[in-house]
Amino acid sequence: MIKVQNLYHAYSKDENYAVKNVSFQVEKGEVFGFLGPSGAGKSTTQGILTGLLPIQQGQAEVVGFDMFHPKREMFNKIGVSFEQSNVYGKLTALENLEFYKKLFDVPTVDALSLLKWVGLEHVANKKAGEFSKGMKHRLTFVRSMLNNPELWFLDEPTTGLDPSIASQIKDIVKEKNKNGTTVFLTTHNMFVADELCDRVAFIIDGDIRLIDSPRNLKLKYGEKFVAIEHVENDKLIKEQLSLVDESDRLKLNTIISKGQIQMMHTKEATLEEIFIKVTGRGLV
Repeated sequence: MIKVQNLYHAYSKDENYAVKNVSFQVEKGEVFGFLGPSGAGKSTTQGILTGLLPIQQGQAEVVGFDMFHPKREMFNKIGVSFEQSNVYGKLTALENLEFYKKLFDVPTVDALSLLKWVGLEHVANKKAGEFSKGMKHRLTFVRSMLNNPELWFLDEPTTGLDPSIASQIKDIVKEKNKNGTTVFLTTHNMFVADELCDRVAFIIDGDIRLIDSPRNLKLKYGEKFVAIEHVENDKLIKEQLSLVDESDRLKLNTIISKGQIQMMHTKEATLEEIFIKVTGRGLV
C-alpha cells in the first residue's frame, strides 16, 4: 500500500533535513505506526504521502500511485484525519460531511451514520463553529471515512479526547482494519500505538531508527518483572522482582512458598520505555 525509498525533505535550502533517507513499506491490511516526538519528521512524511508536500528527493508510492505525479483518482482510495481539525465552522456537522462527499467519484458512506458512530448525531444540525475542540476532532475523524478508504492516514486520532471517546475511536480503527482497511498511524502516544499497531517505526530527527512489531521490541529490549505484594511479619511489602535476575527469581520462589501473597502480576517494558532506550530521547 505504501512504498518509500530514500526520502529526503527540507524546508530550507541547506541540508537541514526534516526527513532524511527514510525508507519503509506498509503492507495491505496492517496498522503501521509512525512514532516519534514533535518535530521528528512524522507530519512531513505524512504530508508527502498524502500529496500535501512535493517529493524533493527519493521515491514514494501510495496505493499504486507515484507521488512524484499524484493523480486525482488516488484521493478516492485514501482518507486523512488530521490532528488539527479543519472543518467549516459556518456549516453544520451534517453539511460538512455532505459537502465533502461531493469531492469523491466513488460511493460514499451515509453521513448521519458516521456521526452516530462517534456520538455526534445529536448535534448533526448544529454549526461546527460552536463545537468543542473534541467534537471538531471527532468530526474530522469521521470525515476521513466518507469514501470508505483503502488506506487510512490517522494523525493523533485520540488527542484531546476523554477516555471513553478515545476508546470508542480505537474500537472503530480496529473494526475498520478487521474489514480490510490499511492504517498509517502517526502518533507520539505509545499506549495507542501498542494497542493498535502490527508494526511501528521509531523516527527521531527525520531518521528512522528501527521498524518492528511491538511484541518483538518488548522481547528484544524489555526486561520482564513481577510486581508483588505480600505480607511479612504482619507488614505489607510491595516489590518488583526481575524474572531474569537469578537472585530475584530465588526470592520470588521463597515468597511464593510462604503463601502470604496478596497480589501478583507480571510487568513488561512499555513501548515508551523501549523508545527511550533505543533512541535516547523522550517523546516530548
